[in-house]
Amino acid sequence: MDHYDSQQTNDYMQPEEDWDRDLLLDPAWEKQQRKTFTAWCNSHLRKAGTQIENIEEDFRDGLKLMLLLEVISGERLAKPERGKMRVHKISNVNKALDFIASKGVKLVSIGAEGKAYLWCHSLQQPRMDNLQRSPAPLPGELIPCDLPIAFYFIIDINKLHFTFKSPQHDDPLTNLNTAFDVAEKYLDIPKMLDAEDIVGTARPDEKAIMTYVSSFYHAFSGAQKAETAANRICKVLAVNQENEQLMEDYEKLASDLLEWIRRTIPWLENRVPENTMHAMQQKLEDFRDYRRLHKPPKVQEKCQLEINFNTLQTKLRLSNRPAFMPSEGRMVSDINNAWGCLEQVEKGYEEWLLNEIRRLERLDHLAEKFRQKASIHEAWTDGKEAMLRQKDYETATLSEIKALLKKHEAFESDLAAHQDRVEQIAAIAQELNELDYYDSPSVNARCQKICDQWDNLGALTQKRREALERTEKLLETIDQLYLEYAKRAAPFNNWMEGAMEDLQDTFIVHTIEEIQGLTTAHEQFKATLPDADKERLAILGIHNEVSKIVQTYHVNMAGTNPYTTITPQEINGKWDHVRQLVPRRDQALTEEHARQQHNERLRKQFGAQANVIGPWIQTKMEEIGRISIEMHGTLEDQLSHLRQYEKSIVNYKPKIDQLEGDHQLIQEALIFDNKHTNYTMEHIRVGWEQLLTTIARTINEVENQILTRDAKGISQEQMNEFRASFNHFDRVRAPSCAFLVALPRDVGCHASEEGEKGETAVSLVQTVGRKRTFDPDPCSPTMRSHPQ
Repeated sequence: MDHYDSQQTNDYMQPEEDWDRDLLLDPAWEKQQRKTFTAWCNSHLRKAGTQIENIEEDFRDGLKLMLLLEVISGERLAKPERGKMRVHKISNVNKALDFIASKGVKLVSIGAEGKAYLWCHSLQQPRMDNLQRSPAPLPGELIPCDLPIAFYFIIDINKLHFTFKSPQHDDPLTNLNTAFDVAEKYLDIPKMLDAEDIVGTARPDEKAIMTYVSSFYHAFSGAQKAETAANRICKVLAVNQENEQLMEDYEKLASDLLEWIRRTIPWLENRVPENTMHAMQQKLEDFRDYRRLHKPPKVQEKCQLEINFNTLQTKLRLSNRPAFMPSEGRMVSDINNAWGCLEQVEKGYEEWLLNEIRRLERLDHLAEKFRQKASIHEAWTDGKEAMLRQKDYETATLSEIKALLKKHEAFESDLAAHQDRVEQIAAIAQELNELDYYDSPSVNARCQKICDQWDNLGALTQKRREALERTEKLLETIDQLYLEYAKRAAPFNNWMEGAMEDLQDTFIVHTIEEIQGLTTAHEQFKATLPDADKERLAILGIHNEVSKIVQTYHVNMAGTNPYTTITPQEINGKWDHVRQLVPRRDQALTEEHARQQHNERLRKQFGAQANVIGPWIQTKMEEIGRISIEMHGTLEDQLSHLRQYEKSIVNYKPKIDQLEGDHQLIQEALIFDNKHTNYTMEHIRVGWEQLLTTIARTINEVENQILTRDAKGISQEQMNEFRASFNHFDRVRAPSCAFLVALPRDVGCHASEEGEKGETAVSLVQTVGRKRTFDPDPCSPTMRSHPQ
């Protein structure tokens, strides 16, 4: 040990300038320096969560250099420049150098624009440590003896029950590597040198070794003696051994837990649905077993793992050891993350199971609902297509067509009411598809069949409605034509029947005017025949239109015209009969016209004579009346005058006989009236008979007066007085006679030809004052009387 110390002391006493000058020219030394300083910088920078790889490049912008100084000093430097320009980088390096200089560290030949600062930093390393907030700075003269002590402690650390080989004096390379590994692993001292840098080098770099030793110094600061430090190391190593066991237990437990999580998550992520409720309920039961049996022990393991980890970290912190860093992927956070993923997947799996069970329940309910509705709809549609394809309307009447339309409208209403059921069936099938029902193909096939059948029913319904409406329209057209035919055929048939009746009717006329009226009416009738023929053709045209519709649209008529029994054949037959009767009527009217012209001549001839004889008789009757009242002179004179008057009347008898001859011709011609005279032959006869009777009675009265006078001896004066009284009485009766003239003409026919003189006169006057149409029985109801 003394030799070692003296050798080291001599080496350190070599002039620094000469030693550095020799080393600056050695590339191996530059590499060693860079490696050592890089490791030392990273030992501090890792506290800030960063590191450097290439010291020349990573410190060029000054940012990590300033960060290194802040970590060492615990102070904040001036705000660095973040720009990428060279001036910004130089400014940051200058700020770092100024901070070092402010702490009393001498900077020799170091500038922001060169790289010589690297070596100077290495040379000034002991002084740089003054920047740290550590116990008293390391004296430069203590550095040479600290390095072998540290190595001694590390080499002899097997005394503290560490599990590595004992140091071999003949194998310094292995010993140094073991020491460096132990220092890095257990003392958190970065490996700043390689064993080859010391063993294989004649003159190891003093500053690199001093930098490495200073790390050991700080690791063992507070120990006053090497033995005390060794004891403390033994205690630390004992604790470390226990901590190591805890670490191993943690690692194993973490690995097992993570492996279990790794195996469990795929099982929970398996979301392949089952087709049946029983299978899904079995999955749910397996999941409940997992929750009840498999997971609780793992929860305990996880809790124990966290407890062990926290306990280990507490022990490490109390022993001033670095915190335990589990293997990659086995951190508590990793386990928590994995556990969180497990619980997340577990939650998702549970939700998926419940959703799947609910889905299957919903699917079973929907499938049963689908089957029920489909069965009801299929039962309803059974036979509907055959019913809609019927052609019963082809032989139906209009009333039956209307009934079929009403029935079809009711079916359409029923069909529309079933639209909702079809839509529900389709909606249920769609929902079953969306919920991935395992038997969706059969559901879809049945639903498609129902929809196709529904579309077909709709098409057949529309087709049948159109056929019914078309047939109804045709039958309504035919019905309207039938009705119009009936409306026009009935009056036309009546007209023809009336015409035939009129044309065949035996007419009775008595005057030329009447036959002329019939002829005029007949001519007017013939003038209407063209229009009647047009009407006939129009009526037949209506019938032909019906026949045309029947032939064109193939309508099967169930019967004949319901509104009439008149057929076109009857109309044509009657029309032909009318046409045949017209010329016959013409001939009959012509013949009758000729006959009436002859009768008119007879009327005129008779009227001319009657108009003379009638007034003559009336005049004679009045004269006789006056004679009977106003007679003067003796009775013999009066009787002579009356006999002469009677003779003149009797001489008028040939004219009466001539009139009788004309009257006989009228009777033979069956002439019953005569507008050319108010006198009938009955009137003339009665008047003539009354005239003869009156003159005879008057003569008889004068003769009786003469006999009375002669028998009674009455004087002429007394006779005149009697006659005056009689004349007075006769004047009183005159108004009564006038009144009788105004009575109904038929009264005169009941007057008796017998009776007193006054009654005969009245009867005569009344008869003369009337015109009577000829009738074999003057008192019959057929006698026509006209006032004069």
